[in-house]
Amino acid sequence: MNAMHFLVGIVFDLFLMVVLLRFWLQAVRADFYNPLSQFVVKATSFAVNPLRKVIPGLGGLDLASLVLAFIVAFAKVATLLLLFSNAFSVQAVLISGVFTLVKEALQLLFWVLIIRAILSWVSQGYNPVEAIFHQLTEPMLRPIRKIIPPIGGLDLSILVLIIGLQFLQFLLMDLVA
Repeated sequence: MNAMHFLVGIVFDLFLMVVLLRFWLQAVRADFYNPLSQFVVKATSFAVNPLRKVIPGLGGLDLASLVLAFIVAFAKVATLLLLFSNAFSVQAVLISGVFTLVKEALQLLFWVLIIRAILSWVSQGYNPVEAIFHQLTEPMLRPIRKIIPPIGGLDLSILVLIIGLQFLQFLLMDLVA
């Protein structure tokens, strides 16, 4: 049962991260023609495009992608409850779905920061993935750099943001418990 629970959870989590990445890419107005952006759009358009006909954007934000992310989070929780639990409550699904969405958004940010840091050490020249990750994270890192400037060429802003994210995840876990 644990293996099946893992498999169902990971399928929903991966799709949820791609949908959240689509929302995030459009929120920061990242390069649409980047290969990573193109992959994200193609992987999610089958579900986002029908929602766009019903849910318009608001202030440059793609609300259809955000609604889809909520739907995927709720579907994950509902599926896991139906498959592996005897108790099913709509209220529990809604609350757990919101926490799942927030947790996955924080996880996505964490991994984007880690991959960006690693790519900054090893990449040589232009890398399209690094360029997108830079566009995604720079709005969050810029205010930190104003407080803690790079020290001897070492940028600590990514580390500070990762520590802040870990704190938020622990705080979220405490609230859920």
